[in-house]
Amino acid sequence: MLRKLSPYLGVAMAVVVFAGAAFAMQDHGAGDQVKSTKSWFDLFKSTGLVGILLVTTSMIGTALLIQFLVTMSESKLENHAVLAEVENLLSQGQVDEAYQIASEDKSYSSRIIAGALARSFGGFEETKKGMEETAMVEAFRLNSKISYLSLVGNIGPLLGLLGTVTGMIASFQVIETLKSPTPGDMAHGVYESLVNTTIGLFIAVVFLTAYFFMKNKISDVTLRINNAVGEMLARTMSPEAQQGAAK
Repeated sequence: MLRKLSPYLGVAMAVVVFAGAAFAMQDHGAGDQVKSTKSWFDLFKSTGLVGILLVTTSMIGTALLIQFLVTMSESKLENHAVLAEVENLLSQGQVDEAYQIASEDKSYSSRIIAGALARSFGGFEETKKGMEETAMVEAFRLNSKISYLSLVGNIGPLLGLLGTVTGMIASFQVIETLKSPTPGDMAHGVYESLVNTTIGLFIAVVFLTAYFFMKNKISDVTLRINNAVGEMLARTMSPEAQQGAAK
C-alpha cells in the first residue's frame, strides 16, 4: 500500500509546500500594511506537534485522493478492448478462451466477466449469478479503498480537538506560573487551540466531501459497467442468442 502511495505522496507534498509558500508570500505582502498581524507560518509554528500530525494527515489524504482519481476513472475500471474481444470469442462459442483473457486483466469489468464465465457451466442463469456476486465483491473492494478518505476526514477533527486540549493546558500552565498573567502571555496556548481546531475542521470538510464524491462516482461507473457486461452476456450466452447462433 505504502509503495503504491509513495509517488502520490510526492505530489501531495509538492502541493502542500506550494500552498504554504503562496500563503507566506501573501502574508509578507500584507505585513507591510498591518504590522501586528501574524503570518500563516507564525500561526502554524504555534500548533506544535499536533500541527505536524495534521499536515502529515492532510498529505496522506491528498496522496490517496490523487491516487483514486487516477486509478478509479471509468477508463481504468472498464477495459473496452478486453470487453470487445471477450464478446467476439463468446459469439463464436469459445468460452474457455474468453475466460482466459478476462482473468488475465485486472480491470473491474474483466473481473466480473471472469466471475461470470467461471460459472458458465451451469447455464445462463448461473452465469448471471456469478456476474452479480462478483460485481458485489469488487464494488465492496473499491469502496473499502476509498473509505480511507473518510478515515482521514474523521481523524482531522480529532487531532484538532487534541490540539485544542494541549493549547488550553499550555494556557493554564501560564496562568499558574504568573501572578498577573496578561492576554499576551496566554496567546500562544490560545493560538495552538484555535489554529489546530481550524486545520482539523478544514481537513474534515475537504476529505469527507472527496469521499462522498468518489463514492458516488464509483457507484455510477460500476452500475454502467455492470449493465454493459450484462447486456453483452445476454447477447452472446442467453438461450435466445444460442438459438439464433444455431440457426
